[in-house]
Amino acid sequence: MQKFTTLTSTAVPLPIENIDTDQIIPARFLKATDKKGFGENLFRDWRYTKAGDLNPNFVLNDTTYSGSVLVAGENFGCGSSREHAAWALEDYGFKVIISSFFADIFKGNALNNGILPIIIPEDKLKALLREIHAQPKIQFHVDLEHQELVVEDLGLREKFEIDPYKKMCLINGYDDIDFLVSKSEVIAAFEKQNTTV
Repeated sequence: MQKFTTLTSTAVPLPIENIDTDQIIPARFLKATDKKGFGENLFRDWRYTKAGDLNPNFVLNDTTYSGSVLVAGENFGCGSSREHAAWALEDYGFKVIISSFFADIFKGNALNNGILPIIIPEDKLKALLREIHAQPKIQFHVDLEHQELVVEDLGLREKFEIDPYKKMCLINGYDDIDFLVSKSEVIAAFEKQNTTV
């Protein structure tokens, strides 16, 4: 994974509640086992018409909005526990997702794949969504070390929670295996000290 410390970006608004993992990446695209290429089918049934043409009314097809921050409605990532949803979001280019609630399994999958899910109060989420529509180029600044989301134009400075282990992994660009490898010398020393002849 790439290291994550700070991020400054514009944002894409998706003010829809209860977006489930089948809407994020439809089940028919789950046959592949490589994480690469899933972004092409992110929100596939919303991004494209049944005829296979781009849907001009869907936000990802609107050049007004761009950025590596997705601001979504409440209860993002509900439904089945497919990790492919996080793969699709990451492969598309999203690094941060902001909502007022995330399904627990999706939240874990996002963190395991280098995406930072940030929970903020519902009233502030709605204010952010309104502001992005009014000012599509508004800048979001995320500081993971200090666990703070800042949107200067709104006067918003919001602290967010994150599991300390997952925070350390994101900052260092570790997945769980990378973390264990980083401790190989400590593990070897422990084994040497505790090996009986």
